Amino acid sequence: MTSGPWPPGVDRVVLADVDSTSAEATRRAPTVPTWVMAHRQTAARGRRGRAWSMPEGNFAASFAWCPGVGPASMGLRSFTASLALHDVLRGFGVEGLSLKWPNDVLLNDGKLAGILLENPTPGLLVLGIGINLIATPDPATLEAGAVPPVCLLAATGLRVEPQTMLDALAPAFAAREAQLSTWGFAPIRTEWMKYAARQGQQITVKLPGDTITGTFTDVDDDGHLVLKTPNGQRRITAGDIFFGGG
Repeated sequence: MTSGPWPPGVDRVVLADVDSTSAEATRRAPTVPTWVMAHRQTAARGRRGRAWSMPEGNFAASFAWCPGVGPASMGLRSFTASLALHDVLRGFGVEGLSLKWPNDVLLNDGKLAGILLENPTPGLLVLGIGINLIATPDPATLEAGAVPPVCLLAATGLRVEPQTMLDALAPAFAAREAQLSTWGFAPIRTEWMKYAARQGQQITVKLPGDTITGTFTDVDDDGHLVLKTPNGQRRITAGDIFFGGG
């Protein structure tokens, strides 16, 4: 699937700096779907409120829209977003990509990009995407056992400007959204699984108050991670994934 021209009916806002693109997208509460990109963020965040390092030259953007679906279907947008980013990077000639459930894009087993979904008000979905285009976070800021970060420039020699990335990502995401709306989750799931990191291998899932280790066997029809454990099959709706036993 390839990207094309900027999707019709979608606005774009490009800022020099902002606290957080997702916070700005929420404040604007757009009446039309809107991408907000910033060249610099001062208070970027990742999953569970963790700080997200954002050196200038890396990519930070958020897409805010009202998809007209319930919370469970909103969560499937982590799959359309990661596939769209995979489409774009492959279009740039990048190899060695994989997708880590539920929301990371890996390059040569290092974390290249993270995706954050938020539902700040009823009906509004904000999709935040951060990509290490030219730099990686300070390792001292990472959680113990986290997938090590990698940046596109150092790993491939490819330099992509943030606005170039946005121009490619917006139509790629629109195409994946159209696929989801037309055909449902099944074809998205099938394609996502082609690139799933560590399928068939042992991984560790950290949940609030619990840690589960098992073999990653599948993603089910609702987007849940399926683990084979010594105590039977487990379906994980949300959690932090660690490789190598956590």
